[in-house]
Amino acid sequence: MPLSETERALLLATARQSIEYGLSHNRPMPVAPGEHPPLDKPGASFVTLHRDGELRGCIGTLQAIRPLLTDVAENAYAAAFRDTRFAPLQADELDSLDISVSVLSEPEALAFDSEQTLLEQLRPGKDGLILEDLGRRGTFLPSVWESLPAREDFLAQLKLKAGLAPDHWSPDLRAWRYTTESFGERAA
Repeated sequence: MPLSETERALLLATARQSIEYGLSHNRPMPVAPGEHPPLDKPGASFVTLHRDGELRGCIGTLQAIRPLLTDVAENAYAAAFRDTRFAPLQADELDSLDISVSVLSEPEALAFDSEQTLLEQLRPGKDGLILEDLGRRGTFLPSVWESLPAREDFLAQLKLKAGLAPDHWSPDLRAWRYTTESFGERAA
């Protein structure tokens, strides 16, 4: 069920407030349960941060294990301060930070017996994909299709992200697809 504009605004505000809170408290902003019943239901989300058009952090969860509002607060903090690809966010970066939230659907396991069969099931621009093999796992959000529109490139780059060779194939390879409801706010 799509989120209302009010719910989207609340999730974005929570993400920004959690980052602000993290700057002074070194932890995510606590979220009180029960104040926003629709957002208290378990949900999985990714929070993506951009600064001056460049990626500045992206962290999320793939399974709905905690209330959505809490998930967004935790992931916003983690994207700002725990994404190992970047130094922790500094206070002077906050005003120029664009924040995007992606709320994930329940992942759907894909059945396939070859790479070609897997590729044929992917819906460019719509599917996010989780890939798992050899104890390694990676995901691309549906927005990654914007920079990798070809199915073969999307899959090869996801394999690399998961720590696998781009031509890796195994009968034990597992994959799930999901969709997202994504929205964001630009820096003031």
